[in-house]
Amino acid sequence: MKSKAKGSQGQFPITQNVTVVEGGTANMTCRVDYNDNTSLQWSNPAQQTLFFGDKKALRDHRIELVRASWQELTIRISDVSLSDEGQYTCSLFTMPVKTTKAYLTVLGIPGRPEITGFTKPAMEEDVITLTCTTSGSKPAANIRWFRNDKEVQGTKELNATGKSFTVRSSLQFEVDKRDDGVAYTCSVEHESLSKPYMTTEVLEVHYAPHLEITHSLIIPQEGQYFKLECVSIGNPPPEPVLWSKDGGELPDIERMIVEGRELTITTLNKTDNGTYRCEASNHLGTSSAEYILYVYDVITLVPPSPAPLLPSLASILPVYPNALGHHGPDHALIGGVVAVVVFITLCLIIVFGRYLARHKGTYLTHEAKGAEDAPDADTAIINAEGNHVHAEEKKEYFI
Repeated sequence: MKSKAKGSQGQFPITQNVTVVEGGTANMTCRVDYNDNTSLQWSNPAQQTLFFGDKKALRDHRIELVRASWQELTIRISDVSLSDEGQYTCSLFTMPVKTTKAYLTVLGIPGRPEITGFTKPAMEEDVITLTCTTSGSKPAANIRWFRNDKEVQGTKELNATGKSFTVRSSLQFEVDKRDDGVAYTCSVEHESLSKPYMTTEVLEVHYAPHLEITHSLIIPQEGQYFKLECVSIGNPPPEPVLWSKDGGELPDIERMIVEGRELTITTLNKTDNGTYRCEASNHLGTSSAEYILYVYDVITLVPPSPAPLLPSLASILPVYPNALGHHGPDHALIGGVVAVVVFITLCLIIVFGRYLARHKGTYLTHEAKGAEDAPDADTAIINAEGNHVHAEEKKEYFI
């Protein structure tokens, strides 16, 4: 904002508003377009004279003369504080005296933010309140919260301390195990800063363990190498992992090898059928998981038969996967085989029937035309022989 001279007669000094960051340096310039040896003067908001021409009037080591002439008076205020803010006056000592105002704005730099309210560690289902605080800003700073990279809304509180402000923003939430390892960042934005001030805290959450068992084979068969792994989540990590079978210890420690969370059976056989259980705990609780193992006989794939109507038995038989649920007994497999055999037999009967239907039969009937009207057997025979030439008309077909 500039104040300019009003024509050649009765001109006014020209000044400009200045904005400076607290602790910085402000240059205050007053000038006129022409001057007939008339002095210029700078005064502070308290109307104390700072410089009259090139003469310093106020004893303040922070205020220095930069340039003094008939057309310009520039002074420098270093290490500016909030108390220096206000309206400064440049006077041109004509008759009458002409004055122009210039406003010095001092920006208060916010302090670096601090986050309070963290409890390390927090427990799952606890309700905690995180508070971010910054002081000394002018005007009041803006606070933003981020959960990892996603912005979340906080509750803002503003308090004035003299000319500056203390700003607080709070987040309140119930802790979940998904908050474990989440970074909460408080960002302070202000016009005095080239980039925001940020501070981050990582939330640590303790929670009870949860276990699951994974397996290396979908259809375990005799003689195969088989591995179970007890996958656990929990904080602190649940230790140690204990393995058992059917409620007791592992029966064959030579073939059943435990390494940390893994149970390996080197060579499967039918005696390995049963329920395997892993269990682990931390100071917040204990968890377990179970897996029901059923070992199948070795399945040998039969090569396809050359006969088109006899498909490979291995390609028809259903596959019974190993699962955590109930496993059917061996007679279920026998029933499946019987069903397949019956199905193939029915297919053969149908095919054979269609084969016979395609081969038509031909014969002469005794009901040929004229034979039924013959008075005696000899005449019937003669009539039948005479009508033999019409045999093609007396065909009957198997359909």
